[in-house]
Amino acid sequence: MANRNPETASLHSHMSSRPPTLQSARPHAPAFTLDTFSNKDFIVKDFIESLSESTTNARRSAQQNNASAQPNTQAFDPRPLIRTFELALKDLKILSEDLESKENELHGNVRRAEQQHNTNIKSREKELQRTTDSFHKLERTLDGDGDVGGNAAMRIGERLEELDRQRQRAQDAKFILQCWLEVSERGDLSTLDDVRRTGGGEGKVRCANIARQLLKISQRLDPGSENRSPNPQNNGVHFDDGANGDSDSMSSSTRGKKIGGQQPREIIEKFLEMLEKDLLRSFDEFYRRQNFNGMRECAVALRDFSDGSSVISLFVNQHQFFIDRAQLVTEDLATDNDTWDRLADPDTEPPGVEPSLQSLIDEVKVVVQEESFIIKRAFPYHEEVLARFLQRVFQQSIQQRLEMVLNKADSISSLAFLRSLQASKSYISSLVEDLKSHGLTEHPEPVSSTTAAVLDQQLDELFVPYFTGSSYIEREKRNLSELFEGLLFKFITYHARRRKVQVQTSSYLSSLSSKGSEFLNSARDTYSKRLDNADLPASQKAMLFRLAGLQDKEHSPTGPKDADVTDEDGQLSLPYTKRMLKWLAEGVGRGLELASGGNETPKEIRELLNLLLANMGEIYLETALDAANDSATNAESNNKVEPDLNYIADLRSGISVLHLIVTTIQMLLLPLSSSNVTIRRGLEKQMNQFVERMEGKIDNILQKTIDASLIWTGRLIANQRKTDFRPRDDANLQLDQLQTSTCQQIFTFLSRVHSRAALALSGRVLESFNTELAVGLRSILLVHFRSYQVSLTGALVVSKDITKYIELLRSWELPSSFDPSLEVLTEIANIFVIGPEALRDRLRNVGTGAGGLQGVEKADLRPYVLRREDSGSVGVQAALNAL
Repeated sequence: MANRNPETASLHSHMSSRPPTLQSARPHAPAFTLDTFSNKDFIVKDFIESLSESTTNARRSAQQNNASAQPNTQAFDPRPLIRTFELALKDLKILSEDLESKENELHGNVRRAEQQHNTNIKSREKELQRTTDSFHKLERTLDGDGDVGGNAAMRIGERLEELDRQRQRAQDAKFILQCWLEVSERGDLSTLDDVRRTGGGEGKVRCANIARQLLKISQRLDPGSENRSPNPQNNGVHFDDGANGDSDSMSSSTRGKKIGGQQPREIIEKFLEMLEKDLLRSFDEFYRRQNFNGMRECAVALRDFSDGSSVISLFVNQHQFFIDRAQLVTEDLATDNDTWDRLADPDTEPPGVEPSLQSLIDEVKVVVQEESFIIKRAFPYHEEVLARFLQRVFQQSIQQRLEMVLNKADSISSLAFLRSLQASKSYISSLVEDLKSHGLTEHPEPVSSTTAAVLDQQLDELFVPYFTGSSYIEREKRNLSELFEGLLFKFITYHARRRKVQVQTSSYLSSLSSKGSEFLNSARDTYSKRLDNADLPASQKAMLFRLAGLQDKEHSPTGPKDADVTDEDGQLSLPYTKRMLKWLAEGVGRGLELASGGNETPKEIRELLNLLLANMGEIYLETALDAANDSATNAESNNKVEPDLNYIADLRSGISVLHLIVTTIQMLLLPLSSSNVTIRRGLEKQMNQFVERMEGKIDNILQKTIDASLIWTGRLIANQRKTDFRPRDDANLQLDQLQTSTCQQIFTFLSRVHSRAALALSGRVLESFNTELAVGLRSILLVHFRSYQVSLTGALVVSKDITKYIELLRSWELPSSFDPSLEVLTEIANIFVIGPEALRDRLRNVGTGAGGLQGVEKADLRPYVLRREDSGSVGVQAALNAL
């Protein structure tokens, strides 16, 4: 009972103190505690069955005992079960009350614990705040705010540092005086040399500083020795003014004293020279062993020897990259002949940068990035070393190979040189940008502004010789002029020969501009001779001859005169135009990339525009239009034969060429000249003048074509037989024979003219051409049909001819404003066909809008009525009187 649960102690005591009558009422009722219900295996069903189990067993025993005496079964008595469950409920109620009181007690304890915890937290916060305030107060005190303690500590520290420096200066001055006494009295520097041998890198640095101080002492004590010294050292670092001050107190007997025939100054200079060589040798050994700390110590010591130029030169000159590349400078370029041919061919894409130059630049990129890591660790003044290294790379390795590539390209052709120059600069520029982005000594950060300026300067210096003044744009102009002239050789020769024939037959040549005539004659007579005598590479001459369509056997001054040219060579060619514009665009793009859009760009664009207008505008397009104009003039003047209008087809090419030229100027050249307003306005004015001149020539050609067509139409219609409209009464006319042969000829001729014009023209130009030609044809027809007598049967022929003419005009897609003119022709046909009564009614409505013509005077129709064969009849005379 000692281990009984304290929570159930009161329960058991309470149950045991119950009256004996209650205990005797349920002698077999089970007893239960809180453990009964807190067990995890507790099941309500089993608990209920356990309560009723004793009562059920007692009832079964009573039934068995009474079975023999009383055979009849007794009725079920629920009272024992009721009493059992009532007792169980009372026990459960007592347990519940005990649990509730215990729970209230625990809740009270929890609240008291929480209050105590909050009180402790507040107390700790106040203590923490006091501690923080104390810390801040102490910090302010140490900083000197409001208290002298901090300032006192700082002053003490500064004083200690000053005393340490003074002590060090005194020791250095003492050591310098000892070394000076040695060199001035005994003629050696053994003490200083011991420091050099045993002090390591720091010792060598200290030796260098002390030796320079000794040299300055010797210079002050014996100024005349400066003139006698074969190797003065005037670039040393001042070590300490106090040392020099102490040297002034030395005995004057030491001044200028010789030891073993040598001045102290000479001994010190030899020591410095030996020390410098020793440091350089140590630096080289450390470099070979990749001992960066040792290299750095030597570099620091050598910084005071000529500002470190000796160690920088050693590092750069002894680099394996320059040694290996120096052996490759004399090697020839490895590019094959096919690549050079592609480079010189204007119709092929450039092959890119020369392989050996590309290999060098790729190697430079790797070497510079790797050496930057070494330079950063080996030199405290790494930016200066990196600048010297980059200068050596660009000015020696890259420049030598670049000159070899460009000289080789220049020996091929001008275009090969320009393309190589562009590809080389582009590739080297990408190298510079890659190095900048890599960072070099600042890796992985971008390079410093100093290094970036060095890279940009080296890039500019590589290509400055090729862009001095106007040298570059002159090369571009010369290249494009040679290409244009070669491509247009047969075109120029054809038209030159055509004009030569005209000179023999007419004086038309006098109307040509002198400039065009001189150029054409020069192109015809001196092209081959000029190429042979010009200072051009043989490969470029061969390329120009191939471009001109000449064979190798024609490489002589007489070759081009005997060249086989055809009519096709004298016509405009859109493929040729596109090739020339492509060459121009390539030159413009190359100039922008090489010049990087500088202030000279608008001036260069002006030069290229003049070149474009001179070659493609005047020599090519204007010459073709002049030839078409000559053909149109011949067609207009020679009315004995049907005019040859084949030249109309060339107008379409001419208009397309003009459109391409104007589009190129507007989309490519003018925007690039926007930075200079004056030049841009001048270019726009020049372009507009050129376009107006070309459009005027085209309009002149079209007008002459219309005139020639109408003249020949008038000649054809003049051949109309009088009997065509007055056939014999016994003539057996067929339906397909109602149209006259003259009408058929005019229909065929004008249909051919229209079809050719439709192929060459379009839009408003074609509509204007058709309208003017239609107006001319209508005028001819109006005059024509009032010149012939028309019989009753011939009226059908007239009506059929007019219908055919109207069919022709309607096929030309004329504007709607021309429809009244077609109605006039229809009414003229009706005048000849209808009877006198209908004619009188028809004429009465002329101009009234009531079924007749509008805008036509009655008097205009009188001549046509008079051409009726029955014009003397009473009905027709009545109609005439109505007019």
